[in-house]
Amino acid sequence: MKATRTSSTSPAPTRRPVWPPGLLPVVLPAMLLAALLSGCSAVPWIGGEKDPTPPTPIDKKLTQEVSPRVLWKTRIGKGTRERQLRLIPVLADGKLFAADPAGRVVAVSPADGRVLWEYKTERKARIPFSGGPAVADGTLVVGSSNGDLLALSSRDGTLKWRIRLGSEILAVPLIVNDLVVVHTIDDSVYGIALADGSERWRYDYPAPVLTLRGSSTPAEADGGVIVGLAGGRLLYLELEQGMPVWELTITPPRGRSELDRIADIDADPVVVGNIAYVATYNGDLAAVDIAAGMILWRRELSAHAGLTADGSALYVTDSEDNLWAAEPTDGAGLWRQEGLLHRRLTAPALSGNALVVGDIDGYLHLVSRRDGRMLGYTRVAKDRIGHRPVVANGIVYIYANDGTLAAVRINAAAGDQAGDQAPAAAAASATQD
Repeated sequence: MKATRTSSTSPAPTRRPVWPPGLLPVVLPAMLLAALLSGCSAVPWIGGEKDPTPPTPIDKKLTQEVSPRVLWKTRIGKGTRERQLRLIPVLADGKLFAADPAGRVVAVSPADGRVLWEYKTERKARIPFSGGPAVADGTLVVGSSNGDLLALSSRDGTLKWRIRLGSEILAVPLIVNDLVVVHTIDDSVYGIALADGSERWRYDYPAPVLTLRGSSTPAEADGGVIVGLAGGRLLYLELEQGMPVWELTITPPRGRSELDRIADIDADPVVVGNIAYVATYNGDLAAVDIAAGMILWRRELSAHAGLTADGSALYVTDSEDNLWAAEPTDGAGLWRQEGLLHRRLTAPALSGNALVVGDIDGYLHLVSRRDGRMLGYTRVAKDRIGHRPVVANGIVYIYANDGTLAAVRINAAAGDQAGDQAPAAAAASATQD
């Protein structure tokens, strides 16, 4: 697939699909249900109506410049059962950690997927894990749909403490020094002592009437934390007492209906130096000066899966599942890859000179960071890969919605060559917007 090279104007994908005549009365309730229950990741089409935005078929004729190879796969549970959760594996202390929504946390060997230890909650008191895990200083923390927050020993899985917060935990907790920062689905932010689980502070924010089902993970920034909220708001809290330093509106809600006015920040903010980059659903991609609490630039682009950055560009998965590269200085578009449209992509991860994204059918796709062309793909699972892959030492780790945990090796030499030496024909044939 060729990438579309953009001009210096802002990325501006279509905000919403155009519904065929007569379909809106059927679609609207389904869209509301999707927004509330699945973060708009999929629309449950009913009444025999066709999905107006079907996933783009995989290009089986693609000449693969990079050939991903699955090293190992294992199953650690029955999966999410179509629920939109934030269960993302984490690599720390020489182990790969993952949590299952049926109440299981495992540590596996990154080399071969062998289970090193597991923690299982009792069947009659099963904890439906939904956010995490995060690991630091020998402690693993993970949240649940019931608002439970647990801390385990990362060495052997021994329970250290357990507390109950006021709402569902769908964001991955953030560990900063001796504090666990937790963002719950009702837009409350908690500061919890890592040592014993005691609450040090709590910041409550009133959520709009209708929001996406999800919440962004806080990002550490210059002695505080950046938190994306429903309603297009970005918050900066200091860590000592959880007091707000500043609060900004990235995208104000707009439109006649509550559905039109959804402008949530579900994509995790990305901090590079003194700048926070953030994207809103139904809204904008923006850069914020953290010290000044000021928006530096803002470009129209709807996103909720996420974004990432390197020294030369921002990379974003938009709400239509286009992949974008943009200038970090002003948000101007560099290229756009449209070959994976509506494949329910994850946020992109960086691996060498490639971007790695997962999709609705369990495929991993590799895209050139330099010009956005497709480099290769492989199928890792039979179900959706719901969240950004984890990359370390040339290995990509994924956790699919069917409970598949897998490791995939990227051919580093081929990836470097593909990223640094784009074929002249591909560069010449890229269209200009």
